[in-house]
Amino acid sequence: MKAAFLLFLATAAHAARLSADSVKYSIISAKGEPSTKFFVPTEKPSSEVVTLSEDQTLKLSLQVVDQATGKGVQPEQAFLRFYDEQSGEEGIQPVRVTSSGKAKFDLNMAKPPASLPPTSTAPLKVTLLLGSSSHSPQKLELFNLHVPASHPAPVHPDEVKFHYLPELAHTFRPDPKLPPRAISALFTGIILVVPWSILLGLWFSVSPQVPRLFSPNILPFTASLGAFEFLLYRYWVDLKLGDVLTYSAVLGVVTVFTGRHALASIADRRLGSQK
Repeated sequence: MKAAFLLFLATAAHAARLSADSVKYSIISAKGEPSTKFFVPTEKPSSEVVTLSEDQTLKLSLQVVDQATGKGVQPEQAFLRFYDEQSGEEGIQPVRVTSSGKAKFDLNMAKPPASLPPTSTAPLKVTLLLGSSSHSPQKLELFNLHVPASHPAPVHPDEVKFHYLPELAHTFRPDPKLPPRAISALFTGIILVVPWSILLGLWFSVSPQVPRLFSPNILPFTASLGAFEFLLYRYWVDLKLGDVLTYSAVLGVVTVFTGRHALASIADRRLGSQK
């Protein structure tokens, strides 16, 4: 019963949504009367257009409310996002919201804030972002803001390192006296012959005594070790790491049991020879 009640509370909290009410903006200039307009923000792209010149100031005011009750709400997070779709530049401006949900923001083009991104002839999409622990996150599109173009964004000296580089192309220039297949066969033979020659030479120089390596009691352990080598070869050819780990776990269990059996048979043989 308690779990169902907590689930109900969590569902209700997630379903609660925020909205913006009494949204208006005023454009104030040194010359002329200020113009004020009320509008309703939506979650869809806004068709509202606001144009500012260098000597004008934009004053935005609104109230954050609970969409169901209409009461003012103070969210934990509130931001204005300025985004230029043409250049990809964006800026985030924190907005202070009072306990009653009221918020104000001023944009003076004579002294633009550092959060305003470098602008071009394209408008800035202004979006209100709201976050609250007791409500679902909300994203409201306010208007498209036209402002005077600024200087382009400074280019970081390491920016070129984050661009795609041209694909490397290698040209193999074989000896014209030898056909390509002969050269390929030559290097393949060197790769196969040299390591095995060293291995066999060291083997015969040491001359290890393994008379029971292929006996019925030890052969399964030898085969399991060979299976591990084959698995590594398959991993190098086409297997993925997850497949190798799965097969290794199975082979590991088999190797443990076959190894214990091989060691037990060797111990029994030694004990038998000592009697």
